Parts: sequence; structure tokens; C-alpha cells
Amino acid sequence: MSLILAVLASSILCLLGVVHLYWAAGGAKGKSAAVPSVNGKPVLSPGVIGTALVGVGLFAVAAFIMVTANGSATRSLELPLRVGTGSIGLVFAVRAIGDFRYVGFFKCVRDSEFARRDTYFYSPLCLLLAGLILATVAMSQLSF
Repeated sequence: MSLILAVLASSILCLLGVVHLYWAAGGAKGKSAAVPSVNGKPVLSPGVIGTALVGVGLFAVAAFIMVTANGSATRSLELPLRVGTGSIGLVFAVRAIGDFRYVGFFKCVRDSEFARRDTYFYSPLCLLLAGLILATVAMSQLSF
């Protein structure tokens, strides 16, 4: 069961990684609604390198989750893998909760396209990823 959850989480993360690499390569579709804004002005301006690094990082996280679900051939790596993957799950949970200003379920700024998408799609997706990742960690086997 943990493998199924890991495959689902990893597939979502890889899809998100592809989207970020598309934006880094110059793609524009959906990009304007992917950044928080106030009065039509973006709160942050991610560059090409930063966007590409996020994309590559999402692929790395997906791989990390799959390794955790499959278990390590080296017993000494199993606990660090679970702790690391659990930390990633917590990061997604914190992202879903938000910064209480621009992102997350408890944001104050709610009158932009990003804010609407964040409320109905981005934050629930982060919460789903957190649940899938933490469940994968909980179900993965330690062989002590």
C-alpha cells in the first residue's frame, strides 16, 4: 500500500516538476496565476534559474519518496530516509496552512487569481501531498 501512495505522490510531484521546467524554458501558460500578487503586482518574481531549481527539486523529492517506499538496501539509511521524507511531508502541510498573508488556507490576501487558485487547488493539493507522503512514511517498513 505504501508503494501505491508513493507512486501517486511521486507522479503528482513529477507533473509539477514538468510544469516548472516548462515555465523556466519560457512557457507562459498559467504562470501569472502561479505567483501571489497584490493589486495586480506580483509579490515575488521568480527567475529562470529559481524556477528550474524548483522543477528539478520536485523530481528529486519524488525520487526520495520512492526510495523511502521501497526501503533501503542499507539498514543504516532507513531511518534517515524516513525522517527526511517525513520532513518533506511536513513542509507540504505547512505550505497548505500558509504564511497567513499570501499563501495557504489562512491567507489574508484573497482577491487575486492566485489566491482563488490557491484556495481551491494549490493548498488542497499540498495537503493531499502531505497526507500521501506522511502515510508512505508511516507504512514503510523499518527492518531493525
